[in-house]
Amino acid sequence: MPESSPAAGPGHLTIGTPPSAAPSPGTVPTPLQTLRALDSGPRGLLEAEAEIRLLRTGENVLPARRPVPWTRRFLRSLRDPFTSVLLCLGLVSALVAAWGTACVILTLVAVSCLLRSTEEHRADRSAAALRELVATTATVVRRTSDDSSPRERDVPVADLVPGDVIRLRPGDLVPADVQLLRADGLTVHQSALTGESAPVVKRALDVADPALSGAGPFAQPQWCFQGSSVASGSGTAVIVATGADTRFAATQDGRAGQRGASAFERSVRGISWTLIRFMLLTPPLVLMANAALRGRGLETLPFAVAVAVGLTPEMLPVIVTTALARGAARLARTSGVIVKRLPALHDLGAVDVLCLDKTGTLTEDRPVVAAAVDGGDRPDPDVLRWAAVNALWTLQLAELPAADALDEAVLEAVDTDGPSAAGAFGPDAYEGVAVLPFDPVRRVATAVVRRPGQLGAHTLVTKGAVEAVLDRCALDADERDRLLALADRKAASGLRLLAVALADRASRAGAYTPADERGLTFVGLVALRDVPAPSAADALAVLARRGVRVKVLTGDQPGTAARVCADLDLRPETHSGSDDVVTAEQVDALSDAELIEVADRAVVFARCTPEHKARIVSALRAGGRTTGFLGDGVNDLPALDAADVGICPRNAVDVAREAADVVLAEKDLTAIDRAVLAGRRSSGNIASYLRITLSSNLGNVIAMLTAGLMLPFLPMLPAQVLVQNLCFDAAQLAFAFDRPPVSVLRRPTALRPRDFLRFITGFGLLNAAADLATFGVLALALHHASGDGGEAAFHAGWFTENLLTQALVMVLLRTGRSAAERRAGGPLRAAAAGLSAVGVALPLTPIGPLLGMSALPPLYYLLLGSVLGLYAVALTAARRRYERRHLAGVPDAAEDAARASRGDRSGLMR
Repeated sequence: MPESSPAAGPGHLTIGTPPSAAPSPGTVPTPLQTLRALDSGPRGLLEAEAEIRLLRTGENVLPARRPVPWTRRFLRSLRDPFTSVLLCLGLVSALVAAWGTACVILTLVAVSCLLRSTEEHRADRSAAALRELVATTATVVRRTSDDSSPRERDVPVADLVPGDVIRLRPGDLVPADVQLLRADGLTVHQSALTGESAPVVKRALDVADPALSGAGPFAQPQWCFQGSSVASGSGTAVIVATGADTRFAATQDGRAGQRGASAFERSVRGISWTLIRFMLLTPPLVLMANAALRGRGLETLPFAVAVAVGLTPEMLPVIVTTALARGAARLARTSGVIVKRLPALHDLGAVDVLCLDKTGTLTEDRPVVAAAVDGGDRPDPDVLRWAAVNALWTLQLAELPAADALDEAVLEAVDTDGPSAAGAFGPDAYEGVAVLPFDPVRRVATAVVRRPGQLGAHTLVTKGAVEAVLDRCALDADERDRLLALADRKAASGLRLLAVALADRASRAGAYTPADERGLTFVGLVALRDVPAPSAADALAVLARRGVRVKVLTGDQPGTAARVCADLDLRPETHSGSDDVVTAEQVDALSDAELIEVADRAVVFARCTPEHKARIVSALRAGGRTTGFLGDGVNDLPALDAADVGICPRNAVDVAREAADVVLAEKDLTAIDRAVLAGRRSSGNIASYLRITLSSNLGNVIAMLTAGLMLPFLPMLPAQVLVQNLCFDAAQLAFAFDRPPVSVLRRPTALRPRDFLRFITGFGLLNAAADLATFGVLALALHHASGDGGEAAFHAGWFTENLLTQALVMVLLRTGRSAAERRAGGPLRAAAAGLSAVGVALPLTPIGPLLGMSALPPLYYLLLGSVLGLYAVALTAARRRYERRHLAGVPDAAEDAARASRGDRSGLMR
């Protein structure tokens, strides 16, 4: 089959051509012209033809999502700040002919890049496999043969080709650039392309519209573009461009894959650049000090470079990637939770505020009808009947993938109560004519039906939020206020309310629009009550003990939301009363600065639109909170984007699942708790690595700088410094496989640069004191040695002491407060034992003399044991003092063990 067929009109298309190239100048192609140009039809492509086109055009995947070759990853890892600095130091060493130093530094660079690119490649493969579990699909119409009937089926978005005919429904992502063949009340969000926050109306054009010939592509109603999402309504469309040919790919060119830095990335960046500044200052300071005090010149440059390298945490990118990738894989394997973006796992561990809607999370996603009353608060079965008519025909005519939970409750109530509640006719006795589906802006849904036996007239049945329905009714101000007061009284008792209104109109053939929702007659209220989720109260208690505050952002009435929260004992930490509940109207009246304070204090935000949710989440972040948002609908998209971590269940709509960072197996707070724990484990290992490595490195650097000024010779040769650093780097890989202390899991894990610098400064000075104390030991043990033999022994003694103190730091600074925690840390203990063995044995092997080291007398080891013992005591005392000051109020692991032995469901999960 040829690639394209000649078009019958001016709208000639070539397969794979983006819409911008579709119309000839001054024309807009009709659906028939587009189908002819794509050699397709309303019945869709043949399966065999779709396979041929897929081979020709390639997968419908954005260029940024294509696999990155390993070699490119290796070269890209050279851009890491620490790696770049190391590379520059290696080149400087080569320029001054310090070939040994240059070779060791370049080896460090190569090993770091090799490990990082390998781990990133492995992590990306794992992440791609995880994404396949929630891969977005599209409903496509295809045929198996020319004579067969078209059949709808779901296929992966990557398998779509130009000419495919697809169905669009609420919550669907627009999977490619398409032209509409048919549309019914279709609106789409295209803010990713145009910045418009409001949904845009789309419709098919059966004939060319000259008025649209000069309009831009986004203003033309027949085009929908990849990157958009369906807000309401439904449609059928033909794909005209896929993959790199779409407009979304063009807008992402040059910035694909870029995303605002997460809280974790910002923290690591802040720590990294602080260290880099110190590293860059170290060589000139060493040169100047040695020149001024010892009269040494450029011969000390290799030593200065080696000291700067000794401060570098070369393994940081490797440890971060490995720890996060292992945590994400384990979380997917054990809990079915999929982390789509690795840094989001750390942000999960740092979350201290979780925002969510109550439906399906705090309550079961199946409300039940409590009552149906008229405007006088009297039971009236007609109210429930008309609500069921609206629910039934909205579901059928809008082609919704599933009924709304409130509609399901209404339909179930009619089936349960039987004909006495349904009146003379059941909902299915009416003939559906048209529908205006619910959207979060209008907050109502309208079904247009024909009553049994009634000709020449249509009945509009409107159902939705009480205020929105009353605004569309023909009521005077007093009556409206009375009905609002009635609704407020019912909502205050914890009921959810739907208002129902009717209007009879002369039948017509034209389409109905929201403008027809005027002059309605109020019928009554349907009251529903939420059933609290069985696990909600326990899960909230667990999250509170974790240090995670839960805030409810809902479109419901304030009383309804407050009642559910009261039943679940969801209260703010320090405030009560009217401060608990804030309405959207109050949010609108607040400035951004005022909202930061209110958002931190309040627990419930009621009557929220999607824009309100996003603004509240942004205010929490601006106030210094690390925020997670749990949502599953189209109206949750702005808040998912605004949060540090967007979370959704696997059964969420496509657009929410694509925007989220974390996908849960089910919409359950217990699953979020497990995800938070996994995030804290991974980020706890990263934090331990940074604290231990940087404090040890800083101590060694201070000691070497001091000794270099005190001794007539260099305290360690450059090659010795770099080999020592290489050994320590190898041992540090164990941090990625450690199980952190339970105390790390008790509270959000945030990497705060100021706290880190304070920690590494304190413990680094203690480490430097231990190193300098070794001077005395070496003086006693080597007081008879002189010349080159004394220098070689000194170098060997300090090399051994440095590795032993680093091994002690790895074990003692990691140890938790309980006996169970002290027995943990297997990988670190094994790595520390190996590091100690290398430190003691290396000077005694043939490699020792090659590095300028000689054997040490037995007296040295006895004296060194005393120094290390005193250092271990001091280190343990300093750590306990630090824990008392910074971990005060954090429960001990014994509490968890006792709770677990009792089988307490509210206990903290491992």
